[in-house]
Amino acid sequence: MLEQMVSAEKEPNKSARLFARAQELIPGGVNSPVRAFRGVGGTPLFIESAQGPFITDVDGRRYIDYVGSWGPMILGHADPEIVAALQAVAAKGTSFGAPNQLEIELAEEITAAVPSIEMVRMVNSGTEATMSAIRLARGVTSRDKLIKFEGCYHGHADSLLVKAGSGVATLGLPDSPGVPASLAQHTLTVPFNDATAVEDVFKQHDDIAAVIVEPVVGNMGCVPPQEGFLQTLRVLTAQNGALLICDEVMTGFRVARGGAQALYDITPDITCLGKIIGGGLPVGAYGGSRELMRNIAPTGPIYQAGTLSGNPLAMTAGLITLRRLKDETVYAELERRSAQLCDGLSSIAADAGVKTITNRVGSMWTSFFTEAPVTNWETANRSDRELYGKFFHAMLDEGVYLAPSQFEAAFVSIAHTEEIIQQTLTAARNAFQALT
Repeated sequence: MLEQMVSAEKEPNKSARLFARAQELIPGGVNSPVRAFRGVGGTPLFIESAQGPFITDVDGRRYIDYVGSWGPMILGHADPEIVAALQAVAAKGTSFGAPNQLEIELAEEITAAVPSIEMVRMVNSGTEATMSAIRLARGVTSRDKLIKFEGCYHGHADSLLVKAGSGVATLGLPDSPGVPASLAQHTLTVPFNDATAVEDVFKQHDDIAAVIVEPVVGNMGCVPPQEGFLQTLRVLTAQNGALLICDEVMTGFRVARGGAQALYDITPDITCLGKIIGGGLPVGAYGGSRELMRNIAPTGPIYQAGTLSGNPLAMTAGLITLRRLKDETVYAELERRSAQLCDGLSSIAADAGVKTITNRVGSMWTSFFTEAPVTNWETANRSDRELYGKFFHAMLDEGVYLAPSQFEAAFVSIAHTEEIIQQTLTAARNAFQALT
């Protein structure tokens, strides 16, 4: 078992006490559903601090963290350069509600790295980015309908909470409670990796504005695209006068510097970004060609705004992160360590007689507790949730923090050294033995 820090706090299990207190004030005791541990059981950990590959809870227990704030912490937690820069920038003001130079510099970094983005608009979350991208697509095509894929999550905007995977799947909620039927009917869902189904939908509808896709799904666990799938989406949208929206909130600068679109050689019309481009601070962005983006106000008629958009704190953390990721060795090292981790987990599970399928693209991965390949929501949903929950808690006991849901991706950062990977595999070996 990994060495764990001993807390000076006299109360045992302070997380449980805080959770009870939170439930009186916050719905479910959490500000985002997956944090409630409903997918794995037990009481959620309340985190007090984080550094490098570690998080430490309020009871003083330290864990190797593979959640990474759901993806943005590619440099590790509390990176010293980012922290120092944020302290300096915060002293000058945290938000101006006016233009600043930093947002131009971050836009330059993004457009240089992602060729499909010639102009970019900063927003404050991935939900804002996808919502705005869809409004843009509907505005320029004068069409209403949207194709999305079962199990893909694109934020909590009304038209997107239809077969949305992630927290919705974890909690077993209806597809879209609170969403008017008149709005939901404009969202058409098909299985991920099923190009034929997309083609059939286009044959049935001539008013489709866009197809929105996570090029590598992260919100039913990590599910890669099958060969040719994304390319077919590109062809079908172009043939039918619809736009292709790549939701790279999770994959942008994660699976490659140019995102999944660089990895799979496709050119979307609109790209949505988030997470890494804010270096751990709240951020989002959407972008595309100059011609397309000039339809956004104030140069065009399609309205979108945000008081905190482009704020200096998020721009600073994002700039430092993206500039560090220019180092060509970073992604090679992330690939090597992630492969070492995932290959090790698969081998250890097999040795223990536990059937798992581990999907990985770059430093993004999920171990599904199932024996069949996971290629879409139907196959992901066959996973043994109960067994995953037991493994999750066994890993917690060993000092490793995984996603508290079978249907979320995990992430490796550059702070996860080879030694940390080996410690994780040792913990996994003990955890699988505990299961069997």
